[in-house]
Amino acid sequence: MRVVLDTNVLVSGLLAPFGPPGVIVRMVVSRALILCVDARVLSEYHDVLRRPRFDFDEDAVAALMDYIEATSDKAAAVPLAQRLPDTDDEAFLEVAIACAARYLATGNLEHFPEHLRVGVSVVSPHEFVELYRLTGTQGDG
Repeated sequence: MRVVLDTNVLVSGLLAPFGPPGVIVRMVVSRALILCVDARVLSEYHDVLRRPRFDFDEDAVAALMDYIEATSDKAAAVPLAQRLPDTDDEAFLEVAIACAARYLATGNLEHFPEHLRVGVSVVSPHEFVELYRLTGTQGDG
């Protein structure tokens, strides 16, 4: 199943590995999910994970980023027809559309108004985990 993770889900999963974001990160690392990215998403992951306030181990971040770059689906995204309220989040929705990802998991649902989602299911980490339990890996979209 293809999925896009907002950076806040990735960070939350690393900070709290036993909550829903942590479950999702483990699913990506175990390849139960196919993470979809583009250069903008990779750059944001890289920049945010290296912020001093998170105090993540540099080598661990480098290894995770190498893994994500090696195993993720790369999207050739095109701009959205309409702007999102937080334009910094547009890359995530654009990648989800380009990759035909089934879900975009985010902690900021309000940044993705329903009428602008273009058929992508935008869900919280908790919702994603529950939906995954219901649907499993049926289909790859």
